[in-house]
Amino acid sequence: MAAAGPASAEILDGGETALMKPRPRRSLARRLAGTLVGGAFLGALVVGLGFLVFAATLERHMVEPERADAIVALTGGSQRVTDALDLLARGKGGRLLISGVHETTTVEEIARLNPGREDLLGCCVDLDHRARNTIGNAIETRRWAEERGFSSLIVVTSNYHMPRTLLELENALPDLVLVPYAVAPAGLDTDEWWRDPNAARLLGIEYLKFIAVWLRTAVEGDPERSPAAHMMSGFQRPSAPAIAAAI
Repeated sequence: MAAAGPASAEILDGGETALMKPRPRRSLARRLAGTLVGGAFLGALVVGLGFLVFAATLERHMVEPERADAIVALTGGSQRVTDALDLLARGKGGRLLISGVHETTTVEEIARLNPGREDLLGCCVDLDHRARNTIGNAIETRRWAEERGFSSLIVVTSNYHMPRTLLELENALPDLVLVPYAVAPAGLDTDEWWRDPNAARLLGIEYLKFIAVWLRTAVEGDPERSPAAHMMSGFQRPSAPAIAAAI
């Protein structure tokens, strides 16, 4: 009996034989690597397409909002506060919260930057010095709105920041009507962001933050009691009243 070799023999027509090489088997590691590469490519494609939709749907022009009970402006740009005061002056809301004001900022400083608005600032504006980020903005806005019994709010912030802001506010205030009023930031071209490296970088970072908030709010409840929200924000429940009235 002949010894078995590394290759098997097959009898062909005419009595000839041919060596048959064993088929190489794809290792489990290679199959797993292929799956991971394919999954990563698909994930990158979905994220990339999502970013294009995100950038394309940003508000480019401020739309006149319907009247609401009150207005909240998130700090991060002086134009946001100026536009919010204009809305208040036009009777679009009965009261204004400026959320996320620096702890040293006073009503007098805001008045100097917005001449002619001293009366409004003295009667109808509240300053929130506690919020340090968008999660904090949402928590402080909820406290303010619930304390005063508001059921609808005009939300004033930059257009690129609005999607994430609405996610946070909807999570904290699911029963309130939120009316977005997006401010187009000066010096930032969000229309042709691909021509401006700064705009592209800002929108990219904001989109990633938006995804993170969307994932977090999909599984969490009250942001004040959410470990994930506390970890991301560093927010601590204050022992003193959250709102400093600007009077």
